[in-house]
Amino acid sequence: MGDPFDFAAKPDAYAVMGNPIAHSKSPQIHAAFARQTGQGIEYTAIQVDPGGFEQAVGNFFASGGMGLNVTVPFKQEAWKLVHEHGPEAERAGAVNTLLHDSAEHFIGRNTDGIGLVRDILQNHRGNIKGQRVLLVGAGGAARGVLQPLLAEKPQRLVIANRTPDRAVELARDFADISAASLLHGGGFPDLSGETFDLIINASAASLHGEVPPLPGDILADGGWCYDMMYGAAPTPFVRWGLEHGAGVSLDGLGMLVEQAAESFHLWRGVRPDTAPVIDEIRTTLKAD
Repeated sequence: MGDPFDFAAKPDAYAVMGNPIAHSKSPQIHAAFARQTGQGIEYTAIQVDPGGFEQAVGNFFASGGMGLNVTVPFKQEAWKLVHEHGPEAERAGAVNTLLHDSAEHFIGRNTDGIGLVRDILQNHRGNIKGQRVLLVGAGGAARGVLQPLLAEKPQRLVIANRTPDRAVELARDFADISAASLLHGGGFPDLSGETFDLIINASAASLHGEVPPLPGDILADGGWCYDMMYGAAPTPFVRWGLEHGAGVSLDGLGMLVEQAAESFHLWRGVRPDTAPVIDEIRTTLKAD
């Protein structure tokens, strides 16, 4: 790591790789972190063609790159590529942050779940401990946040998915770190008669302008809704929460910035203040 205050030196290189990648807010977020903390870094977005991820990673680090973020569709491939996994990445089966301690030894971390939990607990003063939590979706996004959610000790966590078997399998994969009565998986029809204090949408429904088929009475009085997707306007699930009496209904922009802050901290050893950066990105979204 170079002298963080020596801006005459060539800045350390970081990047995010994905496909598509032009929409990524990560360069703006990390540039804001760097300005705030006085770190001399350059952070770019790199579009990688399918089949070219491993070579792109090798080329990046061989040319002096210091760290990478990884987004869709390469998180699972990144998990297979690294030599060492952080505990949260081992469980998630996906990596969104790459570090290296030598030219040939890559370390993979997953900061998504940490970002989600930090946004709920610290930015919004919410609570997960002792709460009845519903996680909607059983794909990579859900898997990536499950361990950090369980670590907060909810009273109960239910995974619901359009294909029930995938939710059951995901719950089974994490059964050894949760009490048998705590973690369950199933389909949406199984939710009839259930009530939850916190509903987290980890499905891609909002990207398609849809909401998950949830019972209208599933949210506890004053319960919270959290959509891991985000946009310039409230997402369909954020609107659903407000229409169904949510005390708080949030999108995932804070999670995006918080997971980036955790990556930045892993790379630079400095933790940025996320609040002004969340505000900056929100303003940019509304202006686009």
